[in-house]
Amino acid sequence: MRFYSYHALLFLLAASGMQGAEKPRVTHIGTVASHILGVTVRAGRVEYGRQSPYTPRPGDSEEKAGDYQRWGWLRRDGRIIDGRVGRKGDLLMGFDRVIGDSLDTEKAGQPENYRLFSPDDPAYKEGVQPRQVFRKTKPTDLARVAPWDFQAPMEHTLYLVLPRPLQPGKRYLLNFGGRFLPSEAFAYRPSSRRSEAVHVSHLGFRPDDPVKAAFLSCWMGNGGGVRYEAGMPFLILDVRSGQPVLKGKTALSKAASDQTEDVFNRNYNLADVWRMDFSVLKRPGVYRVYVPGVGCSYPFEIGKDVWRKAFRVAARGFYHQRSGIALGPPYTWFKRPRSFHPADGVKVCASTCGLLDSGNGLNALGTDKDNFGNLVKGKTDRIVPDAWGGYFDAGDWDRRIQHLEATRLLLELAEMFPGYMNPFPLNIPESGNALPDLIDESLWNLDCYRRMQTQEGGIRGGIESAEHPQFGEGSWQESLTVMAYAPDPWSSYVYAGVAARAARLLAGRHAEKTAIYRRSALRAMEWAEGEYARRQNLPHPVADARNLAAAELFRLTGGARWHRLFLATTVFSDPKKDIFEWQRHHQGDAAFVYARLRNADPAIRNNCRQALLRAADACAAWGRQTAFGWTKADSNYAPVGIGALSVPQAVHLVRAHYLTRNPAYLKSTLLAAQSSAGANPLNICYTTGLGRNSPKHPLWIDNRIGHQPPPPGLTVYGPIDVERHKDEWAFKLIAPYTYPAPDRWPTTEAYFDVFWFPLICEFTVMQTLGPNTYVWGYLAARP
Repeated sequence: MRFYSYHALLFLLAASGMQGAEKPRVTHIGTVASHILGVTVRAGRVEYGRQSPYTPRPGDSEEKAGDYQRWGWLRRDGRIIDGRVGRKGDLLMGFDRVIGDSLDTEKAGQPENYRLFSPDDPAYKEGVQPRQVFRKTKPTDLARVAPWDFQAPMEHTLYLVLPRPLQPGKRYLLNFGGRFLPSEAFAYRPSSRRSEAVHVSHLGFRPDDPVKAAFLSCWMGNGGGVRYEAGMPFLILDVRSGQPVLKGKTALSKAASDQTEDVFNRNYNLADVWRMDFSVLKRPGVYRVYVPGVGCSYPFEIGKDVWRKAFRVAARGFYHQRSGIALGPPYTWFKRPRSFHPADGVKVCASTCGLLDSGNGLNALGTDKDNFGNLVKGKTDRIVPDAWGGYFDAGDWDRRIQHLEATRLLLELAEMFPGYMNPFPLNIPESGNALPDLIDESLWNLDCYRRMQTQEGGIRGGIESAEHPQFGEGSWQESLTVMAYAPDPWSSYVYAGVAARAARLLAGRHAEKTAIYRRSALRAMEWAEGEYARRQNLPHPVADARNLAAAELFRLTGGARWHRLFLATTVFSDPKKDIFEWQRHHQGDAAFVYARLRNADPAIRNNCRQALLRAADACAAWGRQTAFGWTKADSNYAPVGIGALSVPQAVHLVRAHYLTRNPAYLKSTLLAAQSSAGANPLNICYTTGLGRNSPKHPLWIDNRIGHQPPPPGLTVYGPIDVERHKDEWAFKLIAPYTYPAPDRWPTTEAYFDVFWFPLICEFTVMQTLGPNTYVWGYLAARP
């Protein structure tokens, strides 16, 4: 193997710029310790399939793609070439392909293939070989290259353990022996060169935030966690001047050997995690966290509007989930044709199956085996008029009553902070009318269900296609049968509660709308009460929704009937009851409504308040157990996943702070919000369009079909517990492109931005967008 002098390598480095653009390339070099160099290499990219007109040829045939799919895979000349798509089947969707060479990981793992040179550092003048090389590799996307065949481009991080520390201010050149990568020159300036080991929120902090913290940790794949000394110094540097404004020392947050992050006796980091507190810093500015000998963080801001800016992006995420309108300027740069609107020929057939009895709902009868079976079995030819609007669930097209959970939270913010939220601009089509944008956005979702309300008052649980979306179709091209669920008591109770809340907020703003939603809520409640008496052994969410609807109607009307119903169905007649008990009840929303009523039963109101505070105290305690401060929403037994690390699970903490103004709850809320905002081992903010690094490939079909980046404001599910989910089917897709094996990764790094991994890359409006917007909105609007 031949190695060259430093100056000869500089010449070769310049010449190497002429190499093909599709070769593996170094995208970042930074230290994770003074003697460990981290080299990030990207290899490959996906060229996505495109739609094209279908011109039939003799011999063409189709293979079935799914039980309810209208079109199948097109077979031509003995092989499957495309998927047939569109309402008329007159389009073909091509498969993806991966472009570019892969990295030779065998060579990349051999220390003898590297030499580090320096003209300034005598220790590296002659070129030095690393003592060890460690690696972690993950896919950066997934290409569907055939019906069920996937390939991936990859990102590799190579850790070169050097015999001596690098010296700040010195120039270095890393040579790969001409074997697998071109040489890379860099100046080692750790006070301005980012290190993957230094983690801080991308959103920043308000000057009066009582918690401001960053973290230090690094997992090197097959090299394990980096061991840092206790009490290492850190500095907060002003980005403009480069001067320190604060100094401190690291404190151990959680050792890798400490298996107490939750009740399962787990450690989700596989590396020591150190906390760096700079809460006393209140001066507005743009800063970096700098750890000498390691490197610095992404820049972050301290400013009065940091939470306001984040909240606006999150709240506008709901606009991007709207069904029934076209998306585009002047409201967003993202362009999408109008989808699922009856004026475009979309017909929604009534089903005799209610969402209560579907696997997509509560499956109360226990007979729905595939989530769509009962719905399809109950299809009729009767068209449901005015069945449009609402929010798409996630990357697919269903609109379900559970989405009103997010609407309830938006309305809660509007009632908490009218002075802040009333003028808050969201740049939506309704902006400029008589109502606050946040209320208009809420009504968009609510109106979908109100329009489908039956003459008798029942509420349909939503609109659903016969199957998951057809491969290659955008929402405006749906070819599957579309149905509306039959009315059911659960959906009607959920709707009645949210409609009553909307009517109360509209009072004094819009008399006509107030009357409409009040009347609609009461009709839904009356119908649900009649149906409730006929059904036996209903699951507890029905009783919980009934209790909440009663609380909201009592708050709206003052009617004694609804108060009696609330008192008869609340669990808080017992002062020891908590807001959540697994498979028995979940009455936190109702507790927060009743705890704020002046005309409430004093004892029950106090019980509600105390239950809410106990829930918040538990969340705070769970957050103190975790290395990065994230917590869980209702139970420490909840598995890590479905937003646990991508959304601040802090609704109970927010409500406790609102009720008490106890600063301890605000501190816990802020700490719970750090990891999802970028203070995590991946240095990623899990909401699209925010921060220096955010998801590029959420499972959002329309942007793939339209060949556009994802719109801002979508908060993905994020990392999942790799041990619990190691048999998940999507892990099998990424396993060939992941090193170490996926189940050996730390959970806090188990986010694979690859689109085709629903448990990680998908989201829903109620599980991620709703609570994320709520917490960020509270942090923005709080006094």
